[in-house]
Amino acid sequence: QVQLVESGGGLVQAGGSLRVSCAVSGRTFSAYTMGWFRQAPGKEREFVASISWSAGNTYYADSVKGRFTISRDNAKNTVYLQMNSLQPGDTGVYICAAGVVIGSVLRRRDSNQYDNWGHGTQVTVSS
Repeated sequence: QVQLVESGGGLVQAGGSLRVSCAVSGRTFSAYTMGWFRQAPGKEREFVASISWSAGNTYYADSVKGRFTISRDNAKNTVYLQMNSLQPGDTGVYICAAGVVIGSVLRRRDSNQYDNWGHGTQVTVSS
């Protein structure tokens, strides 16, 4: 079992930046893909970005490409999501996930591929 704890959310003005973190603990997870999802009130959970823990291969949703950067620090067992040029549409609860995702890179967008989830951290972008 893997435990995921997010932190770093908050309130920021449009155009600003924020970095959220996901502390990972538990069983060894070198085979895992780590993902960030977000959920806004009244909307479905949506994929934001993912990174493979071992190789560091990244994948982004089109809506955040060029603005967000996902990274991991193996020594600290932490995954980060650096968010720049934030927009009100980026508001939501940002949730960290881990799972063994095999096959097409498109599968990384599918929340069903992840079987470990954190509780999330709130990010609010004001206009």
